[in-house]
Amino acid sequence: MAADPLTPEAFAEACDVSRETLARLETYVDLLRRWQKAINLVSRGSLNDVWRRHVWDSAQLMPHIPDPTAPILDIGSGAGFPGLILAILGVENVTLVDSDARKCSFLREVARQTGAPATVLTGRVEAMADEIPPPAVITARAVASLPLLLDTIKLYIRPNTVCFFHKGRQADVEIEAAQKDWRFTVSRIPSQTDASGVILRLEDIARD
Repeated sequence: MAADPLTPEAFAEACDVSRETLARLETYVDLLRRWQKAINLVSRGSLNDVWRRHVWDSAQLMPHIPDPTAPILDIGSGAGFPGLILAILGVENVTLVDSDARKCSFLREVARQTGAPATVLTGRVEAMADEIPPPAVITARAVASLPLLLDTIKLYIRPNTVCFFHKGRQADVEIEAAQKDWRFTVSRIPSQTDASGVILRLEDIARD
């Protein structure tokens, strides 16, 4: 039987979030529900448990971010998960990139109303290497398979780059496929919100 939808208060307790931060996240969720009526930002069914499926699913990355002052690049940001959630939670330098101009308008409005320190860029990240400083961390959620993700971000990878990618049941298959062309160290972080989910932490990334 499915669990009851997570409440904002239960999320705040699980993630040790202050009242002020919770209020900003509630503003985010309210905007998400309103914009969803005009733009397909997330799957309709996931809105029934938005605090678990999207907010907590993104927020669980926060304890793993090596340095919250270092630049983070979130690719294929869509509705802002996980990058915009991380910005609201205290990451100071987040760049969100999406090719959909309408979704970018949504992201900018959320950043404006919540005061999140995020820069929103519209376009394909592969073509923006001259605009985006080399990030310390790269995040992506529900964007592409691991081999395609690595190919997409190849211009941004440096010796100390750390990547966090949300993945599902096919994570091991994707890792094996990516290792045909790439070398990397991978850690699997069990998802706190999805029993079949995992967050892949990739380091020491290099093309074979």
